[in-house]
Amino acid sequence: MTALIGHEEAWRTWRAAMSSGRMHHGWILAGREGLGKASFAQAAAAELVAEPGVPQPAPDMHPDILTLRPLPANDDEAKKQADGKPFLTKRNISVDQVRGIQRRLNTRPTLGTRRAVIIDAGDLMEKGAVNALLKSLEEPPQGTFFLLVVHALGRLLPTVRSRCTILRFHSLTDAEVARALDLAAPELDGETRAAALAVAGGSPGAALAFAEQDLAKAQVIFSAIIQRGDPDLALRGALAGALGARPDRERQMAAIEAARMTVVRALGGVDDRAKLRLVEAHARLVKLATEAPIYNFDVGMLLMEIGSLLASAAPTREGAR
Repeated sequence: MTALIGHEEAWRTWRAAMSSGRMHHGWILAGREGLGKASFAQAAAAELVAEPGVPQPAPDMHPDILTLRPLPANDDEAKKQADGKPFLTKRNISVDQVRGIQRRLNTRPTLGTRRAVIIDAGDLMEKGAVNALLKSLEEPPQGTFFLLVVHALGRLLPTVRSRCTILRFHSLTDAEVARALDLAAPELDGETRAAALAVAGGSPGAALAFAEQDLAKAQVIFSAIIQRGDPDLALRGALAGALGARPDRERQMAAIEAARMTVVRALGGVDDRAKLRLVEAHARLVKLATEAPIYNFDVGMLLMEIGSLLASAAPTREGAR
């Protein structure tokens, strides 16, 4: 089970709390996206609500495990979800979703004495949703436990953090990421697998997302730009072919993340001047990742910007300007 890989310490902490008899009602599972926190939350919740001698459904079908995620972006995306196809989601978890869950908390758990509420992700809640959740965290219903999956802890209000126990998830080793990737996608060819591991940065989710988007050709171009620049714009022009004419939002975001990790890998063993260029490029790619879903950039302009940021960090005259 990939949720177990590399998170033995988190499991020890969780199970020690369960066996102590003084289980805190609010938990924040904090760490970068793609580490398996949501899978951990599902498995941990299943252990929490299980009753001896009572058959337990799978976590995603369990009546006492309630999960909040951003809803499909529109009716067309909702239909894709119903058909079992990939679908786009709204950017946030709404206050109405939180209030809907709270209404369900007025009843007793179905199969036992405990109920788990998973919020994936806690840092995607609207302000109103956060304020509504605070009421439940301040006065939790008997037997109800909250697990907030959080990718950026700093985006979560201090009032929420102060009411929860923080369980931190750290980046996995290269070997652990490779094992998780092989379990999740054993069919990958060698080139795609190697490229996915190169951009993972300790995150199996990032490696898998990259592999699913088939971005190995784009990653080769990213590496070439950052190594030698792109004075004639030829490499930047090739990015359009590598990503396709109409890459969807998930593919665009995976490309930005792959470019960011290309910069991170280049940081090793460079002088201070080169490091400064790389750090600046990294900061601008992080900003681009936050802006891209909001501003709906033209794809051509987005790819040109990614390529230009990488070229600005290359050891060439273009990068030195």
